[in-house]
Amino acid sequence: MRAAVMRDWQLRVDDLPDPTPGPGQVLTKVLACGICGSDLHMLRHGEESRRLTDELLADAAPDPMGVKMFEPQADTVMGHEFCCEVVELGPGCSNLQVGDVIVSLPVAFDTEGLHAVGYSNRYNGGYAELMVLNELTGIKVPAGLPAEMAALTEPLAVGVHAVAKSRIAGGDSAIVLGAGPVGLACVAELRMRGIGPIVVADFSAKRRDLAAQLGADVVVDPRDTPAIEAWRKIDGVRPLVIFEAVGVPGMIEQAMRMAPKDARILVVGACMQEDRIHPMLGIGRELSIQFALAYDPMEFAAALQAIADGKIDLSPWLTGTVGVEGVPQAFADLADPEHHAKILVVPTFT
Repeated sequence: MRAAVMRDWQLRVDDLPDPTPGPGQVLTKVLACGICGSDLHMLRHGEESRRLTDELLADAAPDPMGVKMFEPQADTVMGHEFCCEVVELGPGCSNLQVGDVIVSLPVAFDTEGLHAVGYSNRYNGGYAELMVLNELTGIKVPAGLPAEMAALTEPLAVGVHAVAKSRIAGGDSAIVLGAGPVGLACVAELRMRGIGPIVVADFSAKRRDLAAQLGADVVVDPRDTPAIEAWRKIDGVRPLVIFEAVGVPGMIEQAMRMAPKDARILVVGACMQEDRIHPMLGIGRELSIQFALAYDPMEFAAALQAIADGKIDLSPWLTGTVGVEGVPQAFADLADPEHHAKILVVPTFT
């Protein structure tokens, strides 16, 4: 099969052996897979992040339930925002059938333990023609929902979880810093919950427009209007939750500097570099900072159902498609927010 392969923090397109499903697993062909910002960060900053992880785990007790991650010197195929069609059943499968279209949590399990699909040397992600998934983690896509829309289940689930983790409630207001895919997912979930006003700040006019389409009440270019100033004009009274969805050094400090007393800051941007803050900013204003990662199975299923039920229209989110051969260029293209928000990898089969 053709796949976009990461090795030693470099990306190339190559031929790999077709994967084989084991007991309780299915072989699928990839119909669509979104390129996630965390994969862009992994390629650029993964080496630094990996060093920190190794340091933290050096003295930790072995965890038999810990997720096995990839070794960077071996082949890794990223891509965890996928929709696939089942083409072959492994031994013992009874819930799924050949031809079923599914999405799945990006985790696999076997006799060796848990593996992060897309960040594993054993279980490749969706920047490839074929994938092996566990039958138990697969969720059938409702009839009539296009694969391209179903592939947005995973990124929307990130927003669903982040908003839930923030403990935002009716009567609260929100600022979202960054209108990339993660920030847009937060906006979508906030709007589905009826939260408002929602203020979104991003340098890109294209992404500000996308945020408005998904339900933001006010969008600002922070070079012209600080997000907190826009919030004060439209509200300035309700309890405030600030969602940091950029994921680069300095953003947590920036959120702390703008936050009013007793505000909550939800960090969902995946920064893989060392960062610094001034604790007295948080102490003096009694700020609460919460970090969020991924989602749980119920949130994942809820995201798929929300898309299928038409509770939110995510079609403006999709700004391009490429085949497997185009993945390296798509990684470069996503650096320009004026042209792209979400690019889907749609493999072509011969």
